[in-house]
Amino acid sequence: MPVIQPLKGTPSAPATYSQPSRKGKKAWRKNVDVTEVQEGLEELNKEIIEGGVVAERPSEELFTLDTVGDASIPKRYPKHTSKPLRADEIIAARSAVAAVPQRKRPGDKTTDGIIPAKRLRTQYVTQKELNRLRKVADGHHESTIEVVDASYDPWSVEPEPITEETIHDVRNDKKKAPKTIVQQSLSLSANGKPVPAVQKPTGGYSYNPAFSDYEARYTEESNKAVEAEKKRLAAEEADRLKKEAAARSAAEAEAAEARAELSEWDEDSEWEGVQSGGEELKATVKRAERKTPAQRNRIKRRKEEERRLRHESKMRVKKQQAEQIKQIAKAIAERDAQLALASAERNDDSGSEGNDEVLRRRQLGKYKLPEKDLELILPDELQDSLRLLRPEGNLLKDRYRSLLVRGKTEARRRRPFRKQAKTKLTEKWTYKDFSI
Repeated sequence: MPVIQPLKGTPSAPATYSQPSRKGKKAWRKNVDVTEVQEGLEELNKEIIEGGVVAERPSEELFTLDTVGDASIPKRYPKHTSKPLRADEIIAARSAVAAVPQRKRPGDKTTDGIIPAKRLRTQYVTQKELNRLRKVADGHHESTIEVVDASYDPWSVEPEPITEETIHDVRNDKKKAPKTIVQQSLSLSANGKPVPAVQKPTGGYSYNPAFSDYEARYTEESNKAVEAEKKRLAAEEADRLKKEAAARSAAEAEAAEARAELSEWDEDSEWEGVQSGGEELKATVKRAERKTPAQRNRIKRRKEEERRLRHESKMRVKKQQAEQIKQIAKAIAERDAQLALASAERNDDSGSEGNDEVLRRRQLGKYKLPEKDLELILPDELQDSLRLLRPEGNLLKDRYRSLLVRGKTEARRRRPFRKQAKTKLTEKWTYKDFSI
């Protein structure tokens, strides 16, 4: 059976006081430790010097009662000190409804006992007026209206001009529309001219076109497709050459690494000038000798000469590059002038409308504009009947691309999924909710 012990107190009986022996040398007076007494006397003298013994001084001299508080706390914590206490808010709160008066007041039906004089009501229809209204409803008028020809034309009267009332904007200036909303949008056409919202198609877009118009458009679209295919093939060839060069460089690196490992193995096979072929012992390492001052000066002059030659070669290359830069800048300036002249001539010939097929290189936003759909019917698809006609194009896509080309909005990328908030799933430990 386990022993039941109390929750508090010592687990065992208190030990008896053991008195040390007084017969040894440690009990002599010269061995008595008076350090504590000396420290107490020194502390007492120090308190007397500073103004008196602390235990004997009154509380008013030792402590002060602060009733004002620290003035720097409201400056450091203005948010917490400026907020009033909840108890003060409750006490200072006053209801907007007036309190119920305690004294009694007379009601609306309470009178002083004096009966007021009766007055005739005037807010009703008299019998005479009622009879007159009945006669008028029956068609009996007291006065007959005489019809007289008009002396003027009522339709020839000019209406009074409607004065437009000036509307003053009372909204806040911060909530007004930005200044750029009244600015003209920037067109993305190559010639910079505005593009109409709905362009008038040429004869080549017709479902029953003329042969010359259809042939011209068919040749133009064919040339575009050929150029696009050439670019694609060139990109594939460049990618293939790049991969072959990378594979070749990797193979060369592996071969060099293998040769380095083989040379290290051959060097390890030699030991102190003795080869594995059993040749005679001979010293292969040349002993290093101290260079003379003449040799050091000769080496120094050779290094300076090499440095000078390298510097001259670099300066010569820089000079050639500067000449090439001047030639390239001159050629670019001439080409820009020619392009500007050709663009001006093309703008004069093209009229006042821009072209949405040839766009400028710098576009709005970071996404490219969608390509225009190829609305072209092949020769074998041309039909001579409208019932067999298959329509081309999409009005919604055309309208969206028109907004982009005219600079009304930026090109966007379609996001199939909406970005949702991140959630964290945890498993609740239900056993922590119970205690035994």
